[in-house]
Amino acid sequence: MARYTGPRARVSRRLGTNIWGTKGETVALDKRPYPPGEHGRTRRRGNASEYLLQLQEKQKARFTYGLSERQFRNLYEEANRRPGVTGENMLRYLELRLDNVVYRVGWAATRPQARQFVSHGHVSVNGKRVTVPSYRLRKGDVVTVRDKARSMIVVQQNRDVLDRQAPAWIESGDDGWAATVRELPVRDQIDVPVREQLIVELYSK
Repeated sequence: MARYTGPRARVSRRLGTNIWGTKGETVALDKRPYPPGEHGRTRRRGNASEYLLQLQEKQKARFTYGLSERQFRNLYEEANRRPGVTGENMLRYLELRLDNVVYRVGWAATRPQARQFVSHGHVSVNGKRVTVPSYRLRKGDVVTVRDKARSMIVVQQNRDVLDRQAPAWIESGDDGWAATVRELPVRDQIDVPVREQLIVELYSK
């Protein structure tokens, strides 16, 4: 199953960063800024092996975007086949996921919430209802919130409270209910704390 349903703060502490962006993870990282488990306090991050560093970067990306191991591996292999830099291709494909765009424009507070939002059929792409969170958008695609979903309290609250600015490669509509993929994202426009080159090295072995 692609969706992780276990304790989020535990994963964030193990990887040393707030993966899902929730308040609980922030509190856990502030209170206990060390890996979980009996030997978490005594574990030395500075002496981590090359393999461990590579694995942690892969896990950061995989958990952040909500992919299973198989999905992530397939995405890497596709990125590796395409022209260009493999690591950048991989991050670009992850950013172009429909659920990620819903998160980026501020209709959902977290990517898991955006995933659910898409799965429940609240989003259309170019006028057609799409319920696949992993649907990959292309340049010029227009994503809109369906009329019925616009009155949902959680969506209105996210728009009012989050006040999230969409990245430069996404253009938000004047009414706030539509978003257009202006261009394909480049690495400088992707703010996830992931060192993609380590992931490429891990899969290249």
